[in-house]
Amino acid sequence: MAIEVGTKLEGKVTGITHFGAFVDLSGGVTGLVHISEIADNYVKDVNDHLKIGDMVTVKVINVDKDGKIGLSIKQTVDRPAGSAPAPSSRPPRQDRGPSSGGSGGGERFSGGGGSGGGGGFNRGGSGGGRPSRPPGGGKPAFGKPAFGKPTFDDKLSRFLKDSEERISSIKKNTESKRGGRGAKRS
Repeated sequence: MAIEVGTKLEGKVTGITHFGAFVDLSGGVTGLVHISEIADNYVKDVNDHLKIGDMVTVKVINVDKDGKIGLSIKQTVDRPAGSAPAPSSRPPRQDRGPSSGGSGGGERFSGGGGSGGGGGFNRGGSGGGRPSRPPGGGKPAFGKPAFGKPTFDDKLSRFLKDSEERISSIKKNTESKRGGRGAKRS
């Protein structure tokens, strides 16, 4: 019997690895069921789902030129078109947008203490990140409204300005430790 993509076959599990299971089909032909094709939910360990000697129904999902056969167990289950796979054992992902809050409580980018210059790390306070501008106050950046979304160019300009300030601060700090510019040591 020729093995063609899309056919469903019975086979016996002959080997288990950390990346999948080898299934003996008919006539000594062996294919691999990758760990991602064993079940609809997350498979951490193949041994939790299959044992050597198990008889399984598999679907041929690909046949390479060099004779390697890719198999799937989860695609053998016929589901109506458009239906979702079985629910996963993982909890649903949370939205990580700015309104969902950070790990320290409060709003994500509004912070308590920290340096008054708007840069640096915020070690105090509740939110982490840079302190937000007071509502209605502060100078709008680059002619943009205070609450409008900054463009990429605005963000890039702000980044470059902050980087130059930090580099000059680091240079001043290291030069003072060495005794200034060009100071010779005896």
